[in-house]
Amino acid sequence: MAILEIDNLTKRFGGLTALEEVSFRVEEGEIRGLIGPNGAGKSTMFKNIAGFYTPTSGDIRYRGRSIAGLRPHDIAEMGVVRTFQETTLFQELSVFENVLVGCHIRARSNLLAAIFGLDRAHQKQAAEKVDEVLEFMGLAERRHQLASELPLGSQRALAVAIALAAEPKLLLLDEPFAGMNPEETRQMMDLTRRVRESGVSIVLVEHDMKAVMGLCGYLTVLNFGQLLAEGTPDEIRHNDRVIEAYLGGAN
Repeated sequence: MAILEIDNLTKRFGGLTALEEVSFRVEEGEIRGLIGPNGAGKSTMFKNIAGFYTPTSGDIRYRGRSIAGLRPHDIAEMGVVRTFQETTLFQELSVFENVLVGCHIRARSNLLAAIFGLDRAHQKQAAEKVDEVLEFMGLAERRHQLASELPLGSQRALAVAIALAAEPKLLLLDEPFAGMNPEETRQMMDLTRRVRESGVSIVLVEHDMKAVMGLCGYLTVLNFGQLLAEGTPDEIRHNDRVIEAYLGGAN
């Protein structure tokens, strides 16, 4: 069953066409790679799916329901959660407090009730959820550290933890391996597989081809806002059009 269907999606900004009639579908339980050179339309696609942009035409369906044009928090509450290209953390909050923010994407507590201590049951439930996510992501021992004190790999893991606290069913990962050393990349790949195994489908935008080829069972390639190719990592690795446009001749 498809968890995400992109149907003839077009996005224009004035005279610029960022996406032109792009269609693809992501099956439940897969890690899908969405790749292409800079300016191919990958980030624009993510912003349309997550509700930050409204498509000019075409449709986006999540579990059969159109979400095109819905507000980002409504889409997140449905189970579609996005991480960002730049690690967006509250640097002066602790690891625990950062993940606590993610809990409130799904469960909005009444502000006055929280101020006057009338929402203790929800606060207790959220704290338990945070502890569960930190343990899952291997961050439990860092729960009291400030986000600003974490190495890059742990900051990226924390960004994913914040997203997981919102209980996604479809996670949009935007360049999670950027700037990482080989060991950090290996650890993040392991964590990404664990997230998928926990029942979360993933769409991954990434330029690290070793990570993409090692994680994804199927790839969608964009170029100049159009669908260039789709296939398994091996098929994409040997696709002449993809090699010319993106991989630069490297196998």
